[in-house]
Amino acid sequence: MITNHIIQNSIDDLNAITKVNIAVYDDEGRNIATSGSIEIESNIVESFVKSPADSQVVSGYHLMKLYEDNSLIYIVATSGQGDAAYTIAKIAVSQLQALMVAYQEKYDKNSFYQNLILDNMLLVDIYNRAKKLHIDPNCCRVVYLVAAERGMSSMVSELLRGMYSSQSGNAVTAVDEDRIILIKTFEANPAEDMLEEVAKQIVSLVNTEAMTNVKVAYGNAINELRDVSKSYKEAKLALEVSSIFYEEKSVAAYSALGIGRLIYQLPLNLCEMFIEEVFGEKLPEELDEDTIAMLNKFFENNLNVSQTSEQLYLHRNTIIYRIEKVQKATGLNLREFEDALTYKIAMMVQRYLDYVKKNGI
Repeated sequence: MITNHIIQNSIDDLNAITKVNIAVYDDEGRNIATSGSIEIESNIVESFVKSPADSQVVSGYHLMKLYEDNSLIYIVATSGQGDAAYTIAKIAVSQLQALMVAYQEKYDKNSFYQNLILDNMLLVDIYNRAKKLHIDPNCCRVVYLVAAERGMSSMVSELLRGMYSSQSGNAVTAVDEDRIILIKTFEANPAEDMLEEVAKQIVSLVNTEAMTNVKVAYGNAINELRDVSKSYKEAKLALEVSSIFYEEKSVAAYSALGIGRLIYQLPLNLCEMFIEEVFGEKLPEELDEDTIAMLNKFFENNLNVSQTSEQLYLHRNTIIYRIEKVQKATGLNLREFEDALTYKIAMMVQRYLDYVKKNGI
């Protein structure tokens, strides 16, 4: 249903052009919008609501009914009894009908995409409804999932709608309170760097305009409408995996989750067995933040002590000391590729187990 604010703006514009006073009433005869100097006694409107007539001139006013699916929705009234008043009343009715159709289609599209994402539609229904809603079934699409801070989802949604117009085939919707979904269309299959660039644009836009941080994840590109749910599931998995293993990153691609995706999909008992095999019954002591940062940089530099030392402004001996400390605790020599790989995987597995325990999964 159109909001009263939209109706008021519509008749204000019409009044400014025609200089004819206009009022709109609901199906119970209550005034919801007035433009210009027009006051009609309530009993006149109520009587017209009950009347079988669709148009009527009463006490110097022209009244006209507006229907939707054979149900009375609004009464439009204009001041005056001549052809001008009648014409303006018809124009006002026509304008409100067009607004109702547009808003109904917008609502239907939102509902359509939500059901499509959640796999709540049969294949034949997808294409039938897409045709009625003028949605291209075969263009290239990618689903972006935007995780906003609590209470900021409405503002983020409006920003996305402003940036990615529905007229270009894009859609913005949601399935819960803190996650917004952007279904982005592309003219052709996009390269991976183009998909990442869109995600970065979203992060930058929200950070600049809403002064809040978001995390954006996205699935693979799909070329058929029925596969939108597949891209959404990939984006959802990317967001969950990234939140566990790559928390510092603001953008996550399903295609670039690496070993984190593998660990996330392993059975818990298998993860626990792996940790026990690597560390035995005693887990290594929790490392301080400086050591963790040093090890991450050490791994990024392909186990090169000199590069790590230069980038972190640490003495070589400090780095070697910390590496030997880990070796003493775990028996793994992190300067050897195989042991370093085992340690990194083990730490990721342990992080996943801690996440599961913390969230009661």
